[in-house]
Amino acid sequence: MKQLRFFFILMAWVCIHTAWGQVSTSSDPLYGKRIGVIGDSYVRNHREPVEYTWHYKFAKKHGMQYFNYGRNGNCVAMPRARFGEAMYKRYKEMTDSLDYVVVIAGHNDASLLDSIGIDNYKEKLGILCEGLIEKYPSAKLFFFTCWTRKNFSGSAAEKVVDATLEVCGRYSIPVFDAARKGNIFAQSDAFRKIYFQNEGVNDTAHLNAKGHAALPLPYSVFFPILLTALSLLPVQF
Repeated sequence: MKQLRFFFILMAWVCIHTAWGQVSTSSDPLYGKRIGVIGDSYVRNHREPVEYTWHYKFAKKHGMQYFNYGRNGNCVAMPRARFGEAMYKRYKEMTDSLDYVVVIAGHNDASLLDSIGIDNYKEKLGILCEGLIEKYPSAKLFFFTCWTRKNFSGSAAEKVVDATLEVCGRYSIPVFDAARKGNIFAQSDAFRKIYFQNEGVNDTAHLNAKGHAALPLPYSVFFPILLTALSLLPVQF
């Protein structure tokens, strides 16, 4: 008799939580939407599973369809024999139907800026912006810059970050300046040892599972900013 009573209690608990889950998903404005994320190894997550990334977790949390177009070593402005076509052309490979498009890029362009040139970077980024707008006229677009790094002030990375803010601004595409506001202290060896892949040894780019999951950046910074960019939260002036 006690076993039967326990069974009914368990079934009631399951029904209540199932119903709660259904209400939760049906009331989420992102549920069932399609999000595509394009970029370099920040998006591909380098040598660790894509499933560790904050953007994958964000999509799954909200019941979204998720498309990852990350490619290690990829640039916005320059093709590379080992790492494929540049993003200003590669975006054409993305699925034709997306509700939200997120671009996370610039790290490799900064590392190769002597070969690319800042004016060429701006030109190719402009082509990418125009192309995304034409391909996805009804989608919400959003960019993230690369992280900071040692000796950031006056560096190629700072030039690429500022160029990204400038060019995307021309097209009314919101950008999160992750180098200055991301709370990712990539210039710190101690920080990278905890939150970066390979304990930060020779790696100034790639968050590890702990970094994606534990940092305040994805949860208290990226998510609210992304939601605001997607017109789901009121903008505070």
